[in-house]
Formats: sequence, C-alpha cells, structure tokens
Amino acid sequence: MPLRFRNIDATPDDPVEAWGFEGMLAAIDRGYAKDWRKLVDAVAANPGLRSIFDEARDAAESRATVVAIDEALRLVLRTPAEIALDRLRGAFKATRMTQAELASRIGTSRTRLNSYLSGVVTPSMDVLVAIERIADEYRAPALSHNLVMI
Repeated sequence: MPLRFRNIDATPDDPVEAWGFEGMLAAIDRGYAKDWRKLVDAVAANPGLRSIFDEARDAAESRATVVAIDEALRLVLRTPAEIALDRLRGAFKATRMTQAELASRIGTSRTRLNSYLSGVVTPSMDVLVAIERIADEYRAPALSHNLVMI
C-alpha cells in the first residue's frame, strides 16, 4: 500500500518541501524505501529542510528507519575526499593483506599506508588505483571459480 498522508494538504507525490513536519514524520514511520529516498534527496539538495527533517526524525517511532535514513543521508552528503577514503579502505579490506604486506606490494612503508587509511594523508590517485587493482586480483579467482561451478 502506498504512503498516504493524513490531516495535511500535501500528498507524497508533492515535493518534500510541501510535506512539512507531519509529512516527513509519516514518510519516516509509514513510508517505504522510495519515500525515504525522496526525503534524503530533498534534504541533501535543500539544507533549509534540515531543521524540519531533524525534528521529524527525532519524533519518529521507527528508530531502525531513522538509522537507515541517517546512513543514506551521510552517504549522499560525503565529500569527494570521503568517497575516495571509503574506496581506499574498501579496497584494502578486499586485498585480505596486512598493512605491511600491502605497503610492500605498492612500494611504500606500513606507516605511510596507515596514514592513508586513517585519512591523515591523502594519497595520490595512483595509490588508490594500485590498491584497487590488487583487490581485483583477489576477487577475480573467486569469480572465475564460481563460473566454473555453474
């Protein structure tokens, strides 16, 4: 059943700016993923909605939905540097190597690699690409093994 608003003039099809507190609260507590996505996109695009959104999220009964919406909003609002750091950390994890092993493989020290992974130092794109390639090497055998099984 689609989301419906009660006691307000707006509908879920209207822009989020027209929903107000009651509409946002209804979307959080009784909405679905498409409603939450619309809410997140609107709040990310229009910082003026943030205070109303924060009030609605604080009043919401569905704490699990609030956590999911907060995470979606965090992801949407990431800076390019945060996106690159997330990619670097994900690639490092996918290599299944220790920091010392990976550092040796890419020609740097473990402490330098640690400074990249902690976000203290921003590495060049070459470092990110090199680590992603190594991560792909570890993923590829599993994929080709699975294809043989099919």
